[in-house]
Amino acid sequence: MRPPRLATRAIIVHDDRLLLVNAWKGRTHLWCAPGGGVEAHQSLHDNLKREVHEETGLMVAVGAPCLVNEFHDPGGGFHQVDIYFRCTLISGDPHGDWTDPEGIVSHRRWVSRSELSQYRVKPDSLAAVAWADPDAPGYDALEPILR
Repeated sequence: MRPPRLATRAIIVHDDRLLLVNAWKGRTHLWCAPGGGVEAHQSLHDNLKREVHEETGLMVAVGAPCLVNEFHDPGGGFHQVDIYFRCTLISGDPHGDWTDPEGIVSHRRWVSRSELSQYRVKPDSLAAVAWADPDAPGYDALEPILR
């Protein structure tokens, strides 16, 4: 069995709307915060800045971590640990066109908290973490991945 994959993700709230991206190439049935796999010999912050820029065309300042979320495939070998950081938009057009050079992210949406309930998102605690609810978890263990 392979070891867990490490990834970073950005909680970006702008004008009281959270930035979401499609989670799988070309598909929009599942949404998540932008980010991705950590590359060796780069800081978590540098990895996250790179991933956010690739996936959204935006530049961010990376702040404090706010969630560690594990998700896995209980019937398979996939296990990922995501570290979420609060981020601030510093440049780029939040509503402009862009192209993900890796072709994974094809859609992005800025959604209000009330609109978020209309989307299938992971992790389940995303709204509570994004809007800093007092009972928002700091750690989510072994959330099953969707198929």
